[in-house]
Amino acid sequence: MNAPWLQQSGTPLLANLTSASSGIRLEDIRKVYPARKGTCEVVALDDINLKVPEGAILGVIGRSGAGKSSLIRLINGLEHPTQGSVHVNGTEITALDEPSLRQARRSIGMIFQHFNLLSSRTAFENIALPLEIAGVSKSEIVKRVEPLLDMVGLVDKRDRYPAELSGGQKQRVGIARALATNPKVLLSDEATSALDPETTDQILALLNRINIELRLTILFITHEMAVVKALADRVAVLEHGKIVEEGTTFDIFASPQHEVTKRFVGSVTGSQAPEWLLARLKAACQPGDQAVLHVSFKGADASGPLLSQISRTFDVDVNILYGQVETIADHPFGTLIVSVPSSPDLVSKIVAQLKSSGNAVEHLGYVS
Repeated sequence: MNAPWLQQSGTPLLANLTSASSGIRLEDIRKVYPARKGTCEVVALDDINLKVPEGAILGVIGRSGAGKSSLIRLINGLEHPTQGSVHVNGTEITALDEPSLRQARRSIGMIFQHFNLLSSRTAFENIALPLEIAGVSKSEIVKRVEPLLDMVGLVDKRDRYPAELSGGQKQRVGIARALATNPKVLLSDEATSALDPETTDQILALLNRINIELRLTILFITHEMAVVKALADRVAVLEHGKIVEEGTTFDIFASPQHEVTKRFVGSVTGSQAPEWLLARLKAACQPGDQAVLHVSFKGADASGPLLSQISRTFDVDVNILYGQVETIADHPFGTLIVSVPSSPDLVSKIVAQLKSSGNAVEHLGYVS
């Protein structure tokens, strides 16, 4: 996609605020909501240090109440931290007065969960709204909005009102509106949680295309690990206002360290044992039982014959109880739950050989 609206003549909206440095940086952030009558103060965020380089896509995941919404509101300046600083596009958002902050927000696009479209305005008019507020001329608005309608696939919906659009089409309007002021950073607040799975895939593909073609820095918050898997370069996991784990998408999925992360990841990769198997597991071994091992495979080992090698090396049957192999961030990743004879010495040798290839192995218990 060519984006001619990015090359329009005239003075950039944010020429006096941005520097050569782009991206997002949060330093030593703490956000405390003061106590109200009959309540205690709430620490929404604590000791947050986070960096999203220019052009990267960071997914912030956490359960309800983890601090996700507070985090995104600090980045766009709708909230002020109790402590610490927020830098966006080379500008310290936390140091700006209100007029400068309003100006700075034009370099930060925002996509909302429930679209936030004005029902009395057409798709074209909703996309044009931030440009009208910025005082852009009507002729310039047309030059910017029409390519955006084309980019999000809504040229034929130009004059339709929100009530005449599907959920996915409304979100496309919201994305185009977020891009209207030529932002360097795009924030997404649960942008797909109100959409069906097929539409979610289409919106994620659009966001990925926008990131690649426009080199936008994207930070999105979600509680859906499948969204993180499809879109993010990196992941930060929030729990009780703290970042409990951070890393590349592949590392987070392949080797989650925190219990919260493991629960999120397990819902997508199958790395958690299914309920029917958990119901059969026993902690103590009885005569005739089999030992149950949970094995995570990374890279080439995900499609390699490791279990066949184990069977040949130790002359044992390896029973596959549960498994899944998929691609995460262009790398193969697999998880298998298998049973082997329960001799302690044999189990130790099998675990050692599996680990020698860099696989994560956990002895879950025993089944009869």
